[in-house]
Amino acid sequence: MGKWRRMALGGLVATSATFGAYAAVIETTSLVGFGDAKYADGFSHFDYVNPDAPKYGKVTYGRVGTYDNFNRFASRGVAAAATGELYDTLMFSPSDEIDAYYPLIAERVRYSDDYMWLEVDINPKARFHDGQPITAHDVAFTFDKFMAEGVPQYRVYYQDIKSVVAKDDLTVRIEMVNPNREKLFSFTQGTRVLPKHFWHDKSLSEPLSSPPVGSSAYKITDYKSGQSVTYSLVDDYWAASLPVNVGRYNFKTVQYDYYRDDTVMLEAFKAGEFDFRLENSAKFWANSYTGVNFDKGYISKQEIAHEKPESMQAFVFNTKRDKFSDPKVREALTYAMDFEWMNKNMFYGQYTRTRSYFQNTDYEAKGTPSEQEQKVLDPFKEQLPPRLYTEQFQPPMTDGSGRIRSQMRTAFALLKEAGWELNNKVMTNKATGEPLTFELLIYSPTTERIAIPVQKNLKRMGIDMKIRTIDTTQYIKRLRDRDFDMVSSAYSANAYPSPNLMIVWNSNYLDSTYNTAGVTDPVVDFLTMEISKKQQDSQALLTLGRALDRVLQWNFYIIPQWHVSQYRVAMWDKFERPEILPKYDLGLDTWWVSKEKASELPEKRR
Repeated sequence: MGKWRRMALGGLVATSATFGAYAAVIETTSLVGFGDAKYADGFSHFDYVNPDAPKYGKVTYGRVGTYDNFNRFASRGVAAAATGELYDTLMFSPSDEIDAYYPLIAERVRYSDDYMWLEVDINPKARFHDGQPITAHDVAFTFDKFMAEGVPQYRVYYQDIKSVVAKDDLTVRIEMVNPNREKLFSFTQGTRVLPKHFWHDKSLSEPLSSPPVGSSAYKITDYKSGQSVTYSLVDDYWAASLPVNVGRYNFKTVQYDYYRDDTVMLEAFKAGEFDFRLENSAKFWANSYTGVNFDKGYISKQEIAHEKPESMQAFVFNTKRDKFSDPKVREALTYAMDFEWMNKNMFYGQYTRTRSYFQNTDYEAKGTPSEQEQKVLDPFKEQLPPRLYTEQFQPPMTDGSGRIRSQMRTAFALLKEAGWELNNKVMTNKATGEPLTFELLIYSPTTERIAIPVQKNLKRMGIDMKIRTIDTTQYIKRLRDRDFDMVSSAYSANAYPSPNLMIVWNSNYLDSTYNTAGVTDPVVDFLTMEISKKQQDSQALLTLGRALDRVLQWNFYIIPQWHVSQYRVAMWDKFERPEILPKYDLGLDTWWVSKEKASELPEKRR
């Protein structure tokens, strides 16, 4: 064994034989997959919390739809709100860093610097809600359970993990088939540790009709099936004083109430049925936040600016449908969205058109490809549209007048090249004679409102887009079964090109609902795999991220929608929050209820 020495990460290093050669063994209390750790060994709390925040009060949130089970990981059914957060993870990733992890259930970790294995020492104080200790055996059981019965994307994503084994009660070892830092590290934060004694005789793929045994700061204490679920702060939560939890989880009770649609839910909020609402509708924000409770000062309406990466909200094509297999058809349909008219007449000028899958980051593809990007893309040049090299991608733009004749002409030309033509004002396939019709599948009337202008413009092009509204249970099932033509959905914001992009875009994940568009493209496969391999090379990630963005943009898998660079928040005026907002989140888990402010509100909202 080599001589120990202090490392910059706050850990220790030795040498050991791994992967056929000698590799350093790093022992540390933090893991960093991207950049440097912000918080040093022994830190007391995150910068964006108030460590003295009181633990007080009840908060009620609204949710649209219903639920029928308490197992977030089931392959069927709709899980109750926040049931995925019932279980803690080995490590926790804060909201002001990218890809950094600090101890939660874990106490320390060790890993080889060739990333072939990692060992976790579990905090001996860690407990499930029923008082049973959290052990290495639970971690090993959890991995095996997810691999055997969990959702497909988990099994595919972690297929490079050879084994997760309990060395003893408090030490678990993760070994890799192939070295992969990101997957090795992310396992500690991406896997919620299940209690073996509860789950050993139950199927993880099946719904639960009653709450399971959890381990996090909250547990379910009451529910009305399909209507509401109530969580209470665990009084003797073993991890309450850990640095990752100090100043967080400040509400004594959290309740989620369900409503049939967003309009009904908004009226319930205004009437005092629940406490907090993050508004996504520009129309509601501009016109609907009025009434007696606003006049009395009971409800506060705030716009909180942020600079976080933006999600790609969009109408998403199912490219496995024959009618959408041709990118020319998909591009043609993008001309039916007159964003400038919609923003002026429907959104009160509040939005900006989203154009990138890395919106508001350095990885957003702008201008034309750099020399480095060209080197990456040139082997696939014959498979890429020439415009990728010569133009900056930009969704179609109009003058906002509602007149889109020039856009329609462009769309008709693209459709003609793809084998479609107008026949008696109906866009018809020249080979089969079938009309171009498809269905937009939605579950919210709010989505219908934004889809109708697109529907009308498509009708002017001879294309029939039917809008079908179904309940959330049916919607999730059809999404899982890929039984749709188009949906209105969102791709999560990407702060940097992470290996998680494999789940969303790589063809190996086609059976996963995360690959909503059904993409099977060798260029996308190559770029996402290279991103996964190059996590330690910041310059390579910059090149690969921008290259991937370009390829996705120019393949027209979606009709991009819009974003707003602020949180639109309305709340019954009883909350306080820290002065520092976390960079990548609103930080609701750091807010608290002010007893003094709550006392000024009507009884049911105190």
